[in-house]
Amino acid sequence: MKLRIDLQVESPKEWIEAVMTDFDSFLADHADCERKASSMAMSFVAKFPDREEIIPGLIETAVEELEHFRDVYKIMQERGIQLNHGIQKDDYVGYLVDRSRSGREERFLDRLLIASVVESRGAERFKLVYENLENGPLKEFYHRLWASEAKHGEIFVKMAMHYFPEEEVMKRLDEWNDMEKESLEKLPIRAALH
Repeated sequence: MKLRIDLQVESPKEWIEAVMTDFDSFLADHADCERKASSMAMSFVAKFPDREEIIPGLIETAVEELEHFRDVYKIMQERGIQLNHGIQKDDYVGYLVDRSRSGREERFLDRLLIASVVESRGAERFKLVYENLENGPLKEFYHRLWASEAKHGEIFVKMAMHYFPEEEVMKRLDEWNDMEKESLEKLPIRAALH
């Protein structure tokens, strides 16, 4: 069974053009995104310690995202790029989080599925970066990230199915896919992951 859905829209070609034109800014934003992804996985552990079935997977995901941050930071050091001072607000993710339901169970499901959609978009965009880089270590790095992010998109859906019926999870995931499309269409294109 497929545990993720195909995104409703592809990233516009203007996005990859912006990234390739200002790759240093993209790297700095990418580093921020990896830090936030690691923190997000651990926030599930902190907020839902009773969800023992998924805690090992959340910890593994948090560690993997932190390793991605380490790897991006190493690339930044090699290129003489500093980390951003403070992590910038992500309007794309904020748009989605603002649409989460408020009940404890509903919010739990929504946050898992938002994570799935965000990881799926990340995979799609890392694939575009990979396809547009020249052969070499950087291209290989983004190829690895593409595979990892695609897997993360599925992990969060699988986690949701521990606690909610498959039909409910997939129906809500479809709704999040619609909202993700809206978010993407409302935001300006910039040399950033989202």
